[in-house]
Amino acid sequence: MEDIKNREDIARLVVAFYEEVRNNTEIGPFFNRVITDWEEHYKQLTDFWESNLFHRGTYKGNPAMAHSGMDKASGHTVEMKHFGTWMRLWITTIDEKFSGELAERAKNNARKMSTYLFLAIYRGRS
Repeated sequence: MEDIKNREDIARLVVAFYEEVRNNTEIGPFFNRVITDWEEHYKQLTDFWESNLFHRGTYKGNPAMAHSGMDKASGHTVEMKHFGTWMRLWITTIDEKFSGELAERAKNNARKMSTYLFLAIYRGRS
């Protein structure tokens, strides 16, 4: 298997991953409730991961605000276990498609991001 090399690889990863998320009975309802344009979501997340992995400024957004909004729309029911499910799906999808330094960085950066986002959601509830 090859490593993540470019935007096209990231787009392939993002689409495959969110197909898993959308169909997951535990976390799919959170995403399906708030995302109305999946193609736009794929583009935004491709921009996010391209910026994250290749240090490009393509992403223009606020992940903490987006996730806090999702939590609010879900009656403040997002829990840490949901981030665990998200991480399991993310790591599994990466491992099925890629291997190498950037693939590992994508997993490690997602671990850090999941903690940050959960804390942002928690703080947003007060």
